[in-house]
Amino acid sequence: MVLVSDSARLNGGTAQVVLSQARGLVALGYRVIVFTACGPVDPALASSGAEVICLDQPDLLEDPARGRAAWRGLWNGEAARRLSAVLANLDPARTALHAHSFSRALSPALGPVLSGAGIRALFTMHDYFLACPNGGFYDYPRAQICTRRPLGLGCLSTQCDARSRLHKGWRVARQAALWGPGGLPRRLRDIGYLSQTQLAAMRPYLPQGARLHHIHNPVEQPVDARRVRAEENDVLLFIGRLMPEKGALDFARAAEARGLRAVFVGAGPEEAAIRAACPRAELTGWLEPEGVAHWLERARALVFPSVWPEPFGLVAAQALARGAPVVAGRWTAAAEMIAHDRTGLIYAQRDDLGAALDQLDPARTQALSRAAFAARAGYGASPRAHCAQVAGILEEIVAR
Repeated sequence: MVLVSDSARLNGGTAQVVLSQARGLVALGYRVIVFTACGPVDPALASSGAEVICLDQPDLLEDPARGRAAWRGLWNGEAARRLSAVLANLDPARTALHAHSFSRALSPALGPVLSGAGIRALFTMHDYFLACPNGGFYDYPRAQICTRRPLGLGCLSTQCDARSRLHKGWRVARQAALWGPGGLPRRLRDIGYLSQTQLAAMRPYLPQGARLHHIHNPVEQPVDARRVRAEENDVLLFIGRLMPEKGALDFARAAEARGLRAVFVGAGPEEAAIRAACPRAELTGWLEPEGVAHWLERARALVFPSVWPEPFGLVAAQALARGAPVVAGRWTAAAEMIAHDRTGLIYAQRDDLGAALDQLDPARTQALSRAAFAARAGYGASPRAHCAQVAGILEEIVAR
């Protein structure tokens, strides 16, 4: 099994999934090769039992040579050549490839390798980059979900990028390279998706003949875990990157207006704005799993205020599995996991977040928590079950 992803660092949800797959597929008896562009290799991945091939290229956003980064982001020829060389030494009758990402390093050059190396491939979408130039169907300057058709006249004439019009132009060029010489997604035959929210947004842009596979993301659930006594807690918890599309600033403002205790686990460019909006807020930065668990034990609820159509929401699944109610907008995939007013609260409009937080009195919180914990088996899949599902799909692809 060959796993392909941008980074060998554990710098986000996609990297965590790759690590889980590497460990799980090795445990199932497969030879696993992990191919990545960006280093350094995380010690957990290095000790997973998989063979790790890392090109040690810088992440596009971290490369000090901006011209080189721009060109490599459009077409990373070195990565394509190196991956092709790896695949050339493998038996197509016994090998499957699972690709996870390309936007941070591997670039549209990954496409011809997936379709032309003679190895059957599954591409799992963790975002919307196969269709949307900025990967999120989100208009950053206007702070709203974007419904324009990618690369249509409305898209091309709108500055929706978080940085600048020039950067939007670069993203359009990359999308043209992806759809053109990259051949993605039109040459894909097997595509994985994480939620119905993601599938609904992406289906118009996927090839009609492609086989679509609902991949159940791995969610760690300790077998001896006890229910979080949410009704006894006062912390409203946010976990994630402090980016505009994550809605953390919305949460900070709502918490400050109500005198609520807000804790933010994560980091990002909105840190200063969050501190200004809610001076009493506690910002921890990124924490190890033990540190995250510490705050989850003290949470009355996990607040998931993303303002873009987030395609999964791993932290929401993890919180619900521990009995921490989740508050989320209806446009996110996290809402698919919540039974409204039973295991959490779903709000209909962005401005309704504060009103939802007002409903978390101890009695209601206790009822939500107990119901969420009772349904814990339904949030995602265990790492073992996830890897068994992925292995089954890849085996079936190879057998065709």
